[in-house]
Amino acid sequence: MTPAASRGRRPRIGIGGIHIESSTFSPHRAAYDDFRVTRDAELLDRYAWTRPDGDLAGRAKWVPLLHAVALPGGPVERETYDRIKGELIERLRRAGPLDGLVYDIHGAMSVVGLEDAEGDLTEAVRGAIGPDALISAAMDPHGNVSRRFAGRLDLLTAHRLAPHEDAWETRERAARKLVERLTSGRGRPHLAWVQIPVLLPGERTSTRLEPAKSLYGRLAAVESMDGVVDAAIWVGYAWADEPRCRAAVVVTGDDPVLAVEQTRSLARDYWDMRRDFAFVGPTGGADACIAEAVASSARPFLISDSGDNPTAGGAGDLAYMLGRLLANEELATGRATALHPGITDPAAVAECFAAGPGATVRLRVGGGISRGTADHAEPCELTGEVVALRRDDPVGGDLAAVRHGGVTVVLVSRRKPFHTLADFGELDPRDHDLVVVKIGYLEPELYDLAADWRLALTPGGVDQDLARLGHRRLARPLYPFDDEGFEVPHLEPLLL
Repeated sequence: MTPAASRGRRPRIGIGGIHIESSTFSPHRAAYDDFRVTRDAELLDRYAWTRPDGDLAGRAKWVPLLHAVALPGGPVERETYDRIKGELIERLRRAGPLDGLVYDIHGAMSVVGLEDAEGDLTEAVRGAIGPDALISAAMDPHGNVSRRFAGRLDLLTAHRLAPHEDAWETRERAARKLVERLTSGRGRPHLAWVQIPVLLPGERTSTRLEPAKSLYGRLAAVESMDGVVDAAIWVGYAWADEPRCRAAVVVTGDDPVLAVEQTRSLARDYWDMRRDFAFVGPTGGADACIAEAVASSARPFLISDSGDNPTAGGAGDLAYMLGRLLANEELATGRATALHPGITDPAAVAECFAAGPGATVRLRVGGGISRGTADHAEPCELTGEVVALRRDDPVGGDLAAVRHGGVTVVLVSRRKPFHTLADFGELDPRDHDLVVVKIGYLEPELYDLAADWRLALTPGGVDQDLARLGHRRLARPLYPFDDEGFEVPHLEPLLL
């Protein structure tokens, strides 16, 4: 029985975590200013279930600690990580005795000089909160679940949809399960954990398609079994070169035999299906995708510049796709139109603001931090008219749109994803034949917008062609890096 249940009081539950995914192949480094850090009342306002009218509000005493979230990018600077971690741990210690913690993380954070950042952070969290408190983690399925990390937790769940339309539902599930454990007196459940030697990008494991749709669709049924508390599957994070990066299954339950059985079943099915996971949309090289889009009558036609997707960890400053668009005669001459938002280049943006609307500018676009890392990271020469300017976007800072022929490119002073119609501002993507976005699979509004689309297999820090990246530190053998002669792996779960 937990201390809260034994004394008949509301449990004291802390909330905190660090949420970022980090490509070790990206030249970007995440600094302190890249994080939005929330504390105190602002942190409680982040969640619907902690507010006075939330249905969990009266069942626990919520104790806000610290939460830090950043747009995905490159590895976190060690000084930044130590600063955020240090404040989180200090707040945990100052909070007094806690019965539990809602641990709101992503799971694919890389830190310069560390091999398993979440393992390191969670060891410190466990040391600060003590051995008796229950920790309930809410994660992204593109995170990594090492034994070192999972062994310090008591409840562990992840999103069940990709795209992650259930992200907030996942966080609430982690909180609700924790409250139920603490108020019922049932105490610490068993965690059955296993890793699977498969590492695929999210664009090949979307729950919009089979087999992920059915595999993830099983989780609710497993969760509903008597003796099971929760079930979760992780595909891992493909763009970090660390031994922990691979798929995993965890089933949490009061019945350890059932938890192990269900973990084993899900893991074996994942392994058996490994070759069936396909890209979420038609793919091709940049030039081929552009040619198909120009020739198509479907409008608007969307193309994902997937290799430089900032929401997967890409630097967001590559002008490779812009160069390919300008090399297409139909687009260069204006017989077809394309809108390409989101190239990060603060210097080019500043030149556009200095020139003003309607001015002709001659720019070298892109490659601000990626330049020199590869041929595809070099700047693109662009001469065009400044057609729109916008200051102080909450995410992208200052934005400038420049048009050359039929191609309009939106430059941003800070890394910014374009996922919704509102992100485009006054430039309506529906007014263009092509829309080329730095993204992987299309987020819901873009998915609904697209009359047709292609996933361009472009180079960058989150290249979908994993073999081009040059992983060297992954634990091998690992599919798809190894396939022929790959023996059936030992997929026997461990009880943690």
